[in-house]
Amino acid sequence: MCSSCWELLRPQNADLCVRCGEDLGIAQFSPGASRPHPELCRPCELVPPAFEKAVAFGTYEGPLRGLIHLLKYDRVEPVAQGLAARLAPMVASMLAAAKGEVLVVPVPLHRNKRRERGFNQSRLLATALIKSLHRLAPALRLRMTNSLQRTRETQSQSVLTNIQRRRNLRGAFSVSATEAKKILSREVLLVDDIYTTGATARACSDILMKAGAARVWVATIARAQREGSVRWDAASRTVAPQVSFAAAQ
Repeated sequence: MCSSCWELLRPQNADLCVRCGEDLGIAQFSPGASRPHPELCRPCELVPPAFEKAVAFGTYEGPLRGLIHLLKYDRVEPVAQGLAARLAPMVASMLAAAKGEVLVVPVPLHRNKRRERGFNQSRLLATALIKSLHRLAPALRLRMTNSLQRTRETQSQSVLTNIQRRRNLRGAFSVSATEAKKILSREVLLVDDIYTTGATARACSDILMKAGAARVWVATIARAQREGSVRWDAASRTVAPQVSFAAAQ
């Protein structure tokens, strides 16, 4: 990727929920004077997630969406390092509250999906993120682990509604008794490519906490804000257009 394409990427700069990163400026989730926790979006206020906090570099649209697709569907692996480098400062700031070594857990693919795709993009991003964090914040102690497993093949989340996404992931993840011993009372950084409705982050975090993790943090490259989720979901049901960065060159 040329430098001009990378320079098109912009971090989120909206007023975000301190828990999940939802844009509080979206009308239906705007904080009101009567709300007891105006720093939280409505979903986090009503049903708090198991994770401590979730951060994402940018909004899932434009050039960032295109780069994620290059990695995820075309396996342009060098993209992972560039994306991770941009996410790393936010993760370093978040993990300043962590105590001791942090276990890095990529969101797993089912073995059939991994065999079909040939790789797990979340693991590539997690590996790249660890390298970036070692350079940026050498005091952080990070170690990759495969403690989380996907035990049930699920339908693609992109074709489902918010409620269907949550139902689709019920019972899809697990932690074995052996792996549970490794994460017992440990802090975990869950890594994925996109945070859309939060169904995956919530499901994985819930399983990790039930397995004994002390705290779970979530890091994704992009955040599909609720205002744009319907638009991107609709687009994903059609043939995805070819990504072009010609305008930047």
